[in-house]
Amino acid sequence: MTHELQGMRVGILATDGVERVELDQPRGALQGAGAKTEIVSLHHGEIQARQFDLNAAGTFPVDRLVADASVDDYHALLLPGGTMNPDQLRMNHDAVRFVRDFMASGKPVASICHGPWTLAEADAVRGRRLTSWPSIRTDLRNAGAEVVDEEVVVDGQLVTSRGPADLPAFCAAVVEQFARAHHPMPG
Repeated sequence: MTHELQGMRVGILATDGVERVELDQPRGALQGAGAKTEIVSLHHGEIQARQFDLNAAGTFPVDRLVADASVDDYHALLLPGGTMNPDQLRMNHDAVRFVRDFMASGKPVASICHGPWTLAEADAVRGRRLTSWPSIRTDLRNAGAEVVDEEVVVDGQLVTSRGPADLPAFCAAVVEQFARAHHPMPG
């Protein structure tokens, strides 16, 4: 276990329909590097996870409502995918505000699969280079992004990946980029 993210608080914005592996693996990598993570969601209680969007895959306890969350509460933000999860988030004013504020803050944000849908709704992809699940790439282009088909893309504060097959590279890039923001390099 490394400690490069010791003292870092990472918000994980997710709701029902989140792709379990896209929340579990990055959260594990972040916690393994010393970060504290909190699931921020639309409702109290638990959120229902999915596997391949179709199969029930257990639940995650919610730590905080997005309506009560502020960018100042976190050092970084993770936006996992699944189709239903970001589709619901992008329809919620508080979730969109939270994502917009996070991107405006310059703090690091990581998103995988369908997660960038919420970034598009927050008008936070214009002029950015990123990747995503293939089915939302037209939406991202229409929102002003330069979309590429790569395993991991880092554009300033933003780290994106295509889907579950890219999780090893995504997790490594997330920890690296979040550590850079947490401990800026001198000079």
